[in-house]
Amino acid sequence: MTNASGSRPVDARTDWETRISRRSDQSAMAPLPDLPAPDGLTATPGAGHVRLTWRPVEGAVGYLVHRAPLRGDEVSGPYAPVDHLGGDVLSVPDTWYVDTTGAPGERYAYAVAAVPEVTATGALSDPVPAAALPAASRPPTVTVRMDAAADGTVLHRPWQPMIGSERLSQLLCRDTSGGREIGAELLAALRRVREEIGVETVRAHAILHDDLGVYREVDGEPVHDFSRVDEVYDLVLGIGLRPVVEIGFMPRELASDPGRTVFEYGGVISPPKDWDRWGDLVRALVAHLLERYGEQVLGWDFEVWNEANLEVFWSGSRAEWMRLYDVTARAVKDVDPRIPVGGPSSAAAGWVDALLEHAARSGAPVDFVSTHTYGSPPLDLRPTLTRLGFPDARILWTEWGVTPTHFHPVNDGTSAGAFLLTGMRSAAGRVDALSYWVASDHFEELGRPPRLLHGGFGLLTVGGIAKPRYHALRMLAQLGDTELPVRASGDGADGLVQTWASRRDDGSLAVLVWAATLDQSKRDGDPALARRIRLVVDGAAGRPALLTRLDREHGDITALADRLGVTEWPTGSQWEALRAADQLPVEKVQPTVENGTAVIELDLPQPGAVLIEVAEA
Repeated sequence: MTNASGSRPVDARTDWETRISRRSDQSAMAPLPDLPAPDGLTATPGAGHVRLTWRPVEGAVGYLVHRAPLRGDEVSGPYAPVDHLGGDVLSVPDTWYVDTTGAPGERYAYAVAAVPEVTATGALSDPVPAAALPAASRPPTVTVRMDAAADGTVLHRPWQPMIGSERLSQLLCRDTSGGREIGAELLAALRRVREEIGVETVRAHAILHDDLGVYREVDGEPVHDFSRVDEVYDLVLGIGLRPVVEIGFMPRELASDPGRTVFEYGGVISPPKDWDRWGDLVRALVAHLLERYGEQVLGWDFEVWNEANLEVFWSGSRAEWMRLYDVTARAVKDVDPRIPVGGPSSAAAGWVDALLEHAARSGAPVDFVSTHTYGSPPLDLRPTLTRLGFPDARILWTEWGVTPTHFHPVNDGTSAGAFLLTGMRSAAGRVDALSYWVASDHFEELGRPPRLLHGGFGLLTVGGIAKPRYHALRMLAQLGDTELPVRASGDGADGLVQTWASRRDDGSLAVLVWAATLDQSKRDGDPALARRIRLVVDGAAGRPALLTRLDREHGDITALADRLGVTEWPTGSQWEALRAADQLPVEKVQPTVENGTAVIELDLPQPGAVLIEVAEA
């Protein structure tokens, strides 16, 4: 989430730790583990990049890559985190990193620190020197080899459990944006992600906001009215989704400071003036939902507030928010102890340790931990949950995306689609949900969209046309249920070029290959990072294949809009022409046969992705 200036609503200084959360009102926390520096750091130069790898550190939720300039063999400046311009947490969860931010030939000393909690780092590793190589005369080849009959493992789908949305009251809105009715198109977008991607739930802010009229006081007494909540939840359930109930914002007549608001629509961010009445409201809402919708509500997640570690979303202290969590969680459990509740629903992975330490003292239930991050794959919170005594709590990243910044051009192009593939691949098997924020550009936290391509968070434009991030999710949805092992080699393998291979129940194969970097300065592509892909599949000789490409020439609505001359809102004929970007073209190919194996060769630009589907035997 961002503020009206278009940047993360926290301290704007460049030091990454100052961007995390408001820390001034923290009570004492348990000492963090003193993690050793990672060992085994290696740096492998390649055309346009340096690939770093290191050994894992027990207890680390992530790693922060640093570098310092070299003059000869001497370090000539301070070590600083490598900033890939994601605008949020720079730490990464995996034991590798691809740096494309340095100029070819410019030497750096690289070092890595383990991260026990998002605001802390351990000691730096021993440094290693490296420099990216110049672009090759032709793209280097990355060979990807796999066996169609190999034993596999379950393929995890972290994109499937949840998607984000503008507040659900907008489903009832009959206003237009860009000439398109807001409520109807928002519902259509949610229906599409359900039907085409298999998403199961939708999370949105402001179910207690005054535009749904849930709370008022008459002669000083509370009156609850959930009829408009019923209207929006009926629509959500009617398209096959379930709601994630984010409990907030504060009804104006219950707020201790109703003048403290966020967003164009004025969500109230203050603590309640009466804690008992807040608890009664939550209890009444949950009881009403259980009565209306039955036992399915026992499987709905109830999340306490949104990003209270940012002042823009919570005007109280951290201690007051912990009280809010206790009162809210217990009110949910009063209705039925089987209903899951959790938090802290924080920005930038903040307050996770704080909530778990608090809950251990207060006895408040925590069925799941939820938090958010942008611009990097989500951190690995499993060590934190184990360390603090909540090993069975689920991990829900209830917001995630390529940038936290509204109106950022990276949201509309192909590099964001490649980023999405990288993050989902990283998260698979270690999170219970990685919820992309949000489904549709019908989104008005800072005002309604000013033009078709405005850098909106949506996977789908106003008008319902797929952006590259949506195409990336559709590609993921084509993967089979069995993940297959892959061996990759060559300049860029297992870093710049990533893979995800699978087998479907009918024996056909679906293999994703993509070229990506977290470095957003390369969002428009760098020829030095393009690669030639050689896919070799044992046991698939003679089987035809389909190629589906995503790059600037295939499925990138920004490139098509440029060619059509679209600047603000499309004309009637331009709308129709833009529909060409809504579906990715499919190419039939016949793999060559070499030594009894099927071989497919293709060029892969950066950013770019290709889905290779090999028919069943």
